[in-house]
Amino acid sequence: MLLGGVEVARGVVGGGGVCFVFSGQGSQWLGMGRGLAGRFPVFGGVFDEVVGFFPGLREVVWGSDGGVLGGVGWAQLGLFAFEVALFRLWESWGVVPDVVVGHSVGEVAAAYVAGVLSLGDACRLVSARAGLMEGLSGGGAMAVVRVSEEEVVSCLPEGVVVAAVNAPGSVVVAGEVSAVGVVMGRFAGSRLLDVGGAFHSPWVDPMLAGFGDALGGVVFSDPVIPVVSSVELGMDMATVDYWVSQVRRPVR
Repeated sequence: MLLGGVEVARGVVGGGGVCFVFSGQGSQWLGMGRGLAGRFPVFGGVFDEVVGFFPGLREVVWGSDGGVLGGVGWAQLGLFAFEVALFRLWESWGVVPDVVVGHSVGEVAAAYVAGVLSLGDACRLVSARAGLMEGLSGGGAMAVVRVSEEEVVSCLPEGVVVAAVNAPGSVVVAGEVSAVGVVMGRFAGSRLLDVGGAFHSPWVDPMLAGFGDALGGVVFSDPVIPVVSSVELGMDMATVDYWVSQVRRPVR
């Protein structure tokens, strides 16, 4: 809408506050942010700053190979850079959130916006997360099924777990490829996710110790904007243990 010349509706909205939701892996696309960077210097400047932490990222995000951007590492870094720049653009227009929340890797951007992490430490965290996930061996898959969590849990085969509860009728399962296929066969409308692994499941266990070690020097602060955990309501994000568990536990 911002780039299409569509007029923004104006008026007074009564009640409620503003919540910014930062999306997770799978929402990336080739060229994301290029048009905004060209039109809005604030977005472009922040995007340049974040991309500076990740050599080669701009060429991947604004390149022509969707397969490369779809890789675990580049996708997570690209989304983080885009989301931080987009937040700063909204902020420059006077739109600031009353609360923030993130879905999976989107929670890193949410934590930065909330003041839990500096930009440098947020980049360090997302880089370690993405790199270690990309280094995991293959064999994992994720799929979304359009039923309740209770229905899914009642018939999960061995090797498959609930990885995310996105809505009352939208659940993501993760696990071994063939076992995930069995679950998909039980529920019409199921869809395999193109994410390159079985995140938020035992599949990520081999990376957890190394991830915790990589975060040893990260400095955490109390949030200046309320931030809601997508792991468990009320959890303290300002610890290494939180971010290690965030990789493993289901998104809620």
